[in-house]
Amino acid sequence: MSTDTQSNQDDSKMPLMEHLIELRKRLMWSVLTLFIMFLLCFAVAEQLFEFLSVPLRDALLENAISERQQRLIFTDLTEVFFTYIKVAFFFAAFISCPVFLTQIWLFIAPGLYKNEKTAFAPFLVASPILFFIGAALVYFVIFPLAAEFFLGFQVQGGEDNLAIELEAKVNEYLGLIMKLIFAFGICFQLPVLMTLMARVGMATSKGMAEKRKYAIVGVFIVAAIFTPPDPLSQLALAIPIVLLYEFSILMAKMVEKKKADEESKELVSGE
Repeated sequence: MSTDTQSNQDDSKMPLMEHLIELRKRLMWSVLTLFIMFLLCFAVAEQLFEFLSVPLRDALLENAISERQQRLIFTDLTEVFFTYIKVAFFFAAFISCPVFLTQIWLFIAPGLYKNEKTAFAPFLVASPILFFIGAALVYFVIFPLAAEFFLGFQVQGGEDNLAIELEAKVNEYLGLIMKLIFAFGICFQLPVLMTLMARVGMATSKGMAEKRKYAIVGVFIVAAIFTPPDPLSQLALAIPIVLLYEFSILMAKMVEKKKADEESKELVSGE
């Protein structure tokens, strides 16, 4: 193999190696941030779990059927410990999300044109905000409504019947509320997803408008899957998503108008 050929091969490999080194650097910063946040959150995991349990605590106090102190129980010796680990990781991932997105941006930004940077950057900001709105909806609205509905099935004990009271487990409660938070947070990414699809030409505002009725049916199916089986909880998820879908159509129209203006400017400048 000639020296020139070997030199050309080395030159072609260098950009790839530089990208891999840069990717490793970004991943290391992300993992380090997550690890530090996890340690900090684990130090206050008990307080964080108490924060997550406030909706259940309030619902139990309002729907108590006996004088017994309301409580959460655990039936496995290690259950609370591993629950605190999950809580710490959950909050650490949420807190670290802006750092993850920043590292992603720093990795891909050098390869983007100026107009692509302008188009992509707002989505990195909007995504965690929409996730937070979805999580807040669960915490302040959805879960209290669902807890009110299910606690209505408790039965006060008497001479002729046995009492039926909730004995909620620590890990099962955490799993339920985390499932709801993730479900709502992901569903609230709809405007980001649809606008990006419109940006790259995979979807159009006209097409989304024409498929509106199918989208609404799909939204209610998703709401039935991810929420407790009471109508209020399902409507509380379905209605915001339908509104977000309509907002996505408006965003797609704005993107299409902007692309059309850019193309017309390029044609004029080309002439």
